[in-house]
Amino acid sequence: MNTTLPETALILVAILPNQRDFDIARLFGWYRIPLKSAPKVISVDYLAFYQTKAFGEAERWQISYVAEILGHELTRRRDLIRDEPNHPRAHEEYFKIQVGPIQRLENPIPAGDWKRITFFYTTGEQFQAAKTINDLVIKAQDEREVLWHTLRERALKANEYQAGDLPQSVIDPAILALLGEFGAI
Repeated sequence: MNTTLPETALILVAILPNQRDFDIARLFGWYRIPLKSAPKVISVDYLAFYQTKAFGEAERWQISYVAEILGHELTRRRDLIRDEPNHPRAHEEYFKIQVGPIQRLENPIPAGDWKRITFFYTTGEQFQAAKTINDLVIKAQDEREVLWHTLRERALKANEYQAGDLPQSVIDPAILALLGEFGAI
């Protein structure tokens, strides 16, 4: 598939550790990131999936797939993977990233010398021109500043509180807190 991302797209390169996680993203439309190791900003446009050695000789150590991000929420691992209620991290918080259809890249982006990757940001422009994962790294100072400002704007926008968007019946949390204190008297 010929996948063309907008040049201005903000992309999070994320590790895809095994086939099960790929199947979850492909079939159920979500990807998980542990809160404790999550990047600072997850309000991006696309996820690019870096495949580990678990994908075998033909697909390991490369980015072969990308998906548009549709939204995200914070939940616990036990609520994401219900067949593992006794998992050691069952009670830990995870971001559940909702993704659109997984798109296979016509030309996968190989890791080259890079093998251990967790998360990093890039742009659609860098992504379209990349021959290796090293090409995804934004090196020019002016481009890094643009990326930094974009990430900062996304983080602020994700945390904005817009009272006009809430129904009229919503009560300010500070008032509820005061009412709780009064109720305890």
